Amino acid sequence: MTPFPPEPLEPIHDERLFRQLRFLVEIDRLKGVLRRTYLVGAERLENSAEHSWHLAVACMVLAEHADEPVDILRALKMVLVHDLVEIDAGDTYAYDPAAHVDKAEREQRAAERIFGLLPEEQAQEFHALWREFEARKTPEARFANALDRLIPLLHSIHTGGRSWRQGQVVRSQVARRLAPIREVSTALGEAAEALLRWAVDQGLLPDDTAQGPTHPCPDEGPHPSMAAPPKPTPPSG
Repeated sequence: MTPFPPEPLEPIHDERLFRQLRFLVEIDRLKGVLRRTYLVGAERLENSAEHSWHLAVACMVLAEHADEPVDILRALKMVLVHDLVEIDAGDTYAYDPAAHVDKAEREQRAAERIFGLLPEEQAQEFHALWREFEARKTPEARFANALDRLIPLLHSIHTGGRSWRQGQVVRSQVARRLAPIREVSTALGEAAEALLRWAVDQGLLPDDTAQGPTHPCPDEGPHPSMAAPPKPTPPSG
């Protein structure tokens, strides 16, 4: 029988510090969660930790384009925390309706376990940040969510639409996915729409809008576990 390896954190006798260090070790696993977007200039898929880092930098760079005042520090906290649940729940592809059926349940269980590794008040803070991001009720959450939609668009157009082709994604799906960006920033919304038109013109994305959209984009509303819905998303097009 193979004995269990020793606990590397055993020398830490301060319980609070022990829990904090154990959490930091645990979230390293986010680097192993692969998304469906490809890295620009590389052949491999992006992982969720890289995505979170990219969103954090985008928060700093693009904050000036928000149409309403945004607490950037809080937005930064949200983008760094929002995908930690994927350690257990995995990444859910935005254009896969079947994967969204049990997404809320999977992510809620993951949030309870992963954030529960922290000391109580920090666990509550991280859980609150995650819920705020998913609910999209505050300016910071709406801004963070807008960037979560914009950055994958940049990836897709700079990698030849590869992930779109593999997912059989069409214009109407991407348009609905991008629509909430304009609610947060006129400038970023217009930029996203211009990039979408360019992608279609370049043949990176099939245009299905002549007959009207027929493909679902399930990731539209707030996380189903949130108590109240956000304001309705305006129709695209």
